[in-house]
Amino acid sequence: MKTIAQMKDMNLAGKRVVIREDLNVPIKDGKIGSDKRIRAAIPTIKMADVKGAGVVLLSHLGRPVEGERDPAFSLAPVAARLTDLLGKHVHLVQHVEDAVAAPGQIVLLENIRFMKGEKKNSEELARKLAALGDVYVMDAFGAAHRAHASTEGAIRFAAEPCAGPLLVDELEAIGKILDKPRRPLAAVIGGSKVSTKLALLENLLDKVDRLIVGGGIANTFLAAAGFGVGASLCETDLVPDARRIMEAARAAGKALPLPVDVVVAKELAAGVPVRTVKADAVPADGMILDIGPQTVALYADMLADAATVVWNGPVGAFETEPFGAGTKALAEILAKSPAYVLVGGGDSVAAVEQYGLADKMGYISTGGGASLELLEGRVLPSIAALEARSSEG
Repeated sequence: MKTIAQMKDMNLAGKRVVIREDLNVPIKDGKIGSDKRIRAAIPTIKMADVKGAGVVLLSHLGRPVEGERDPAFSLAPVAARLTDLLGKHVHLVQHVEDAVAAPGQIVLLENIRFMKGEKKNSEELARKLAALGDVYVMDAFGAAHRAHASTEGAIRFAAEPCAGPLLVDELEAIGKILDKPRRPLAAVIGGSKVSTKLALLENLLDKVDRLIVGGGIANTFLAAAGFGVGASLCETDLVPDARRIMEAARAAGKALPLPVDVVVAKELAAGVPVRTVKADAVPADGMILDIGPQTVALYADMLADAATVVWNGPVGAFETEPFGAGTKALAEILAKSPAYVLVGGGDSVAAVEQYGLADKMGYISTGGGASLELLEGRVLPSIAALEARSSEG
């Protein structure tokens, strides 16, 4: 990570501080589902408050039609939850011009995507947001891959832009994977489609010692190895890409194991009859929906002496029983491992939280798309803007 100004190093006493957070949480019927992103932002907000700043918070929520105010996407439940967690009233305001906070006050501006020009990175809106404070803090890692007015534009026009503690923690965690990691370094990449993670697989192959694929991604690799995958999810058009990655791994002397046994069923539904078969014996009408116990043992052996592991994507359809055994077993293996384990991606994070193992991992990323793009080797717009501004002084 290049040098960027950090909020923790700044004198904020008596200053107006704008903090862009990612408070985009699931809300149904006015009630918050998971508040993990809100809780993740609390230390940053408290730091600014303790330092004597007046705090203005910005965030988006969902995908409303830009420029239109839709009560279904209001941040009102978020303001109430922030008030509970901070033990201090967080006042929700509707318009940019009302986003004013005296020292000791905390204000939350209504959903930034209600403002025209947010997603188009309007210079006019970016300048308005930057002008709200003496210091502009980018702390929304989950939105750092978006070049929006509040995540990139405002940084360019702010008097003093900087990175918040959560953003810095995320960058440092991923830096442990990409920059001189402790070895052996292993990656477990799951999920449904190779197409969404092709760049990730190619970038990681150059960096890791072992690459494990799972979920629907593994089906495409099995097909590339000549196995029949029955009625399973498989991107046949990407079989050549999977074969190329396998050949590259072989040429580099890097392990890229495939499942040796799999759990199959005729449909993805709760409680359906299932059976475990060898990877080369998938029936024509069978869908591969999880890895089998022999594959779990194989992966456990491969991860046993790993010093660093990155996990992005489940290895089966864990949301539907009985197809969660493989993902749960993998989570338990990593929870017991002495390795530094970075868990990224919404489904992987949901899995470790579902199994009560989140506190056993090295780091749980709050940004699915952002962490994915960093691991792919891409530059995030927010980080590029912070680096450019930091280099000015």
